Amino acid sequence: MKVLLLKDVYKLGRAGEVKEVADGYGRNYLIPYGYAVLATPEALRMAEKIRAKAEKERQEATQRLQSLAERLSGLVLLFPMRASETGKLYGSVTTRMIAQAIQEKLQLDEPISHRQIDAEPIRQIGEYKVRVRLTVDLLPEVQVVVYRLGEEPPEPWRSQVTTEESAAETKESEAATSTSEAPAQAEA
Repeated sequence: MKVLLLKDVYKLGRAGEVKEVADGYGRNYLIPYGYAVLATPEALRMAEKIRAKAEKERQEATQRLQSLAERLSGLVLLFPMRASETGKLYGSVTTRMIAQAIQEKLQLDEPISHRQIDAEPIRQIGEYKVRVRLTVDLLPEVQVVVYRLGEEPPEPWRSQVTTEESAAETKESEAATSTSEAPAQAEA
């Protein structure tokens, strides 16, 4: 099925382009959500207008989000997680967790969706660069550091740990200690 894109679609194309897509993808997603229309001769005559309008909107969005991109590009997010001896996490660091950490760290007026985070779930201890899709052209990278809970973060990131994060870890360990002491006191 040939469709004319009305909006930019990630990993497919930009507004105003004609693309060949699977019938189900076009019928069930692109057309109902307003991302595309069937590529009829009438629609193809509108393609240049759509392309010009989309280019203008893309430039405005890039200018509006440029300051946010600069703030994101230097951001380091630390995730203390439970992990095995081999470094495999019990669970994972998801795109939702990364988006929430960005929101909390930068106190943004406009929240970042987990769909804008371009990464697979992180399941291993280490340092990762994760891209945030603000627009098609604006893709700042955020540094994500995953380390074992109860240990210090890797050397270059130790100064990044705030007193709030340290206090949260202390509360978690106190809560775990108090729950393990409660059964011992009940037995005595």
